[in-house]
Amino acid sequence: MSLSTEEQTRIDLAAAFRVVAHLGMHEAVANHFSAAISDDGKDFLINPKWMHFSRIRASDLLLLNADDTSSAERPDVDATAWSIHGQLHQKLPHVRVAMHLHPVYTTAVSTMKNPKILPIDQNTARYFNRVSIDTMFGGMADTVEEGARLCNLLESNSRLLMGNHGVMVTGTDIGIAFDDIWTLERACQILTVALSTGQPLNVLSDEVAEKTARDWEKITDFSRQHFEEMKALIIQQDPSVLD
Repeated sequence: MSLSTEEQTRIDLAAAFRVVAHLGMHEAVANHFSAAISDDGKDFLINPKWMHFSRIRASDLLLLNADDTSSAERPDVDATAWSIHGQLHQKLPHVRVAMHLHPVYTTAVSTMKNPKILPIDQNTARYFNRVSIDTMFGGMADTVEEGARLCNLLESNSRLLMGNHGVMVTGTDIGIAFDDIWTLERACQILTVALSTGQPLNVLSDEVAEKTARDWEKITDFSRQHFEEMKALIIQQDPSVLD
């Protein structure tokens, strides 16, 4: 029997939380992922307030509507989650999935005076001229006005490096978004390790970097399969994710 869109999305999103916890990319009981389930994108699933990623099950995910402002008053909805993800799913219907994290290496790069991901290898080149950068950090993003501002930065780009904060990756499906945020963290790890040597970097030419980025964009099936493999691993370790 085939699953409904909501049922499948619940399983995939819950698995994504577990995978990220397994990889140590989460931060305590903060950070949020959301996924739209309606055609207009306004009905979306999101993790409940302050629940550890490693415990999230499909049934734990909250179903919210971006037009329902009363969601901001719910005790199980985090204020920053509603401010950012509520605005994303209200204003950007093409965003089907949004993942916000504070992973160590990507966040470290976000603190640099010039937080540019230099193309020095295949992973870093994936992001050549393809990441918006926000340098206007003003504290916790807990207002709809701040959410709307971040939406503007994501309107024409699927990735946002949030200066002195972390990262937001959006996508058309969970598999693509997961692989993207995983590779972005790997790219930033490579960059920070290379910088730590103190040696001059051999930065790729713009031509080679652009070609590599375009080649990445041709293999979305690779991204989806990466997620499917990680999801299978998580379900094998703990089938409760499906509950």
